[in-house]
Amino acid sequence: MSRSVELIVEGYVRLNDRDALEGILTHRQDLLRQLVAVTGVDPKQAIAQVSEEITIIEAGLATLVPA
Repeated sequence: MSRSVELIVEGYVRLNDRDALEGILTHRQDLLRQLVAVTGVDPKQAIAQVSEEITIIEAGLATLVPA
């Protein structure tokens, strides 16, 4: 999925759409918080995936011109 997120982030960066990037970042951060709280199963892979996606989104945000 990270490649998909990379392509989405690249598109939003090209459009200079900070709001959209911040929205997906907030969503992934919420998802990560929920995964960390999971009990009964091992969410390590999902946590690693979401953490990687957050890194990709933050890198995209860092390339945008400050608002």
